[in-house]
Amino acid sequence: MEIFPAIDLKDRHVVRLKQGDFDHVTVYDGQPAAVAGRFAGEGAKNLHIVDLDGAREGNLANIDKIRGIVNARLMFIQVGGGIRDEAAVDAYLNLGVNRIILGTIAVEDFEFLEQMLEKHGDKIAVSVDSREGKVAVRGWLEDSALDAVEFCEKLEKAGVKTIIFTDISRDGLLIGTNRDIYRTLKAKLSCNIIAAGGVSSLEDIRDLAEIGLHGAVVGKALYEGTLTLAEALEAAKC
Repeated sequence: MEIFPAIDLKDRHVVRLKQGDFDHVTVYDGQPAAVAGRFAGEGAKNLHIVDLDGAREGNLANIDKIRGIVNARLMFIQVGGGIRDEAAVDAYLNLGVNRIILGTIAVEDFEFLEQMLEKHGDKIAVSVDSREGKVAVRGWLEDSALDAVEFCEKLEKAGVKTIIFTDISRDGLLIGTNRDIYRTLKAKLSCNIIAAGGVSSLEDIRDLAEIGLHGAVVGKALYEGTLTLAEALEAAKC
């Protein structure tokens, strides 16, 4: 299983939110490229970046900081947050980002998602952020009426090869991941599933690997020191 250390950007800083709440922000570092460099130095092959300002505002608010990370060419990089039109997709791909994560726009304009899949194939992933079983959008500030699991099935039928699935209720709390939902998804889907939200222990990582997931995003646990990246990478080999 692949490990994706997370860099969430707000106001050009590396931060973590509590359950996606913009009023509960912890700032960890003002130099995102240096953080990415440390992850690479510790053995990371992948990186998960979210522009939180972009997710809320629908723009590429932190693209200059992301450019600094991408220019180092250290890891496979996937980026999401505020990517809601073709110009934004092209901007990140031209920057050298390996995979684009669509979120809100995949819910609100499914035809656009299909167009991007037709044009860019597996360079397009979709983030499905679930709150009480429903898909949340616009930086997790709004809930849709869509059933999260059913939406994942629709995404796979449309040709999506990678889904990043987050249980919002566990995000940023260091309370463990939702194993049941990932077992359900793995049973229903054949595409790559990346777990996010609450991955905070080696047991979490081993269990997700045993379920057969493609990857796991690890964020706050790394910043708070409840596990090391080296430990996470080793546990993911199970």
